[in-house]
Amino acid sequence: MASVDSNAQSRVVHMYDGRPTFSCANCSAVIALQDELISKSFSGRDGRGYLMHSSVNVRMGNKEDRPLLTGVHTVADVFCLGCGDRVGWFYHKASDHSQKYKEGKYLLERERLVKDNAWKLDG
Repeated sequence: MASVDSNAQSRVVHMYDGRPTFSCANCSAVIALQDELISKSFSGRDGRGYLMHSSVNVRMGNKEDRPLLTGVHTVADVFCLGCGDRVGWFYHKASDHSQKYKEGKYLLERERLVKDNAWKLDG
């Protein structure tokens, strides 16, 4: 379950204790729960990407129409709240009907994330 730091305004506010997460490779802020993963078969700007249902601890940049491998999409880059690094983008709108399933989803770039399985090691 998420805990919210009510004093946080422009810094990391969501923490997920003991749940597998993806975190920012630069500052370790939690960016998404692994449960939110839809597909690992996507491409980002810098290599492979993950399509996610949701993301936390990010802020969105400006919307823009961007030509991607599957056509023109209206997207907004997403940035880590912890350090400001770009970690992917949010799909606002897809022009092609076959790509509509991406709308409202996040593309997070694998190279900008660290996978944390939240494993506990005994003594």
